[in-house]
Amino acid sequence: MCYNEWVDSADCSGLRNKYIERYTVVKKRLVALLTLMAMSVSLVACGGGEAENNAAEATEDVAAGEEGDGEGDVEEEVLSEGMYRSELTNELIDEGLKGQRPIAVMVDNESIALPHYGLSKADVVYEMMNSTMNGRITRFMALFKDYESVDQIGSIRSVRPTNVIISAEWNAILCHDGGPFYIDEYLAEECTDNFSGTFSRVDNGKSREYTEYILEGDMEKNFANSDVDVEYNEYYEGPHYQFANEDNPVYLDEVYGGEAFDASLVDLPFPHNGSYLEYNEEDQLYYYSEYGKAHVDPGNDNAQLCFKNLLIQSCGFTQYDEHGYMIFDCVSQGGGYYITNGKAILVTWRKESMTSPTRYYEATTGEEIKLNTGKTYVGFVPVDDWVDLVVE
Repeated sequence: MCYNEWVDSADCSGLRNKYIERYTVVKKRLVALLTLMAMSVSLVACGGGEAENNAAEATEDVAAGEEGDGEGDVEEEVLSEGMYRSELTNELIDEGLKGQRPIAVMVDNESIALPHYGLSKADVVYEMMNSTMNGRITRFMALFKDYESVDQIGSIRSVRPTNVIISAEWNAILCHDGGPFYIDEYLAEECTDNFSGTFSRVDNGKSREYTEYILEGDMEKNFANSDVDVEYNEYYEGPHYQFANEDNPVYLDEVYGGEAFDASLVDLPFPHNGSYLEYNEEDQLYYYSEYGKAHVDPGNDNAQLCFKNLLIQSCGFTQYDEHGYMIFDCVSQGGGYYITNGKAILVTWRKESMTSPTRYYEATTGEEIKLNTGKTYVGFVPVDDWVDLVVE
C-alpha cells in the first residue's frame, strides 16, 4: 500500500489517529511531516547528463563557499599528510582511497546466518524489509569504502530492486548473489555495476546459501575479470551527506531547541528479528541488537555493531506478487527521524532520481541536516508499520 492510500483509507484512520495522538507534543512538526510525506513522485531512471550537471553545480557551490565572501568565512582544516575525510563517515582515512568507489554488500539477516562478519567495520548500514512474508524479514546492505582492510564480509545473499536503486546513489558496486527477476531492469541501468555469486565459499557447517563471503583477493579478482570501474565514474553526483566539523559536533537540542527530544532507545517495528538500538552516554554511540541479543562481529574481536548517526525513514512500498517480493518507494519523498547524541528530530527526506543522493531536512525549517562524524545506520520503516516505531 502506498502512503497516499494509507492516509486516505478509512480502514487505517485509526492508525493515523493513534500516530498523531502519540506525538501530540510535537503536533506542529507532525502536520508538516505528514503533509510532505503525502506528496510522492517516483523517478527511478539513472540521472545521466542531469546528474553530471547537478554534480558540477554542487562542486561550484562548494568551491564558492570555500573561497568565501568575507563575513562568516570558515577556516580550511589542515589535515595530516596523506589523509582526507571520508565522504561516507567524515573520518580521516588514507588519501589513496579518495577516488575509490565504495562497495554495497547484501548480507543475510536470518538468524541462521549469524554471526555476521565485517559489519562492525562498515561505514553505512541499511536495514529494510526484504519481503512481506516471514514476518517482514529484513536484510542488510552494508557500504564499505576501504573494503580491502576487512578480512571477511558476509554472509552474502540476493538483492532486491530497492537496494539496486540505493546503491546507485553512492555510485557503489553492488555485491550480492542473484535475486528475483524483478531486479533485472534495475541492474540493466548504465549507472549500475554489480558482482554476483563471484565470491569465496567458507565451510562454516551451514547449508550452501549461508557460506558465501568476500575474502581477501575477491574484489581484485572481480575487477580483473570485468570492465567495472574501481574509481568513481560519471554517475557519481558528489558527496552524499553534509557533516559537522568533528571538533564541533551536532547536539540537536542546541541546534533545534525544543524540536529535539530524548532518544535513548530506538525500537524498530521489524517483527521477525526484533532489532533495536540503545544509546550509550559514555561514548555517545547507538548499539544494535536483534533476536534478543547484541549483534557482534567475530571478525572484529566480537565488537558490537554501533553507530553515531541514525536515519529512520518512513517509506511506502509496492508488493509485486504473492511471494512477498516488493520495492520501496524510495525515489520519492517522505518523513522520518534523525537521531544522534541521545536526541532526535523529525526530518523529511527526498530522492529525485536513481543516482541522486537521498537528502534529509529538518521538518520545521526545511534546513538540510548535518551528520556527526562516524558510522550511520539507515532504517527503512514501512509506512503501515510506522505507528509501531518507538523512539524514546
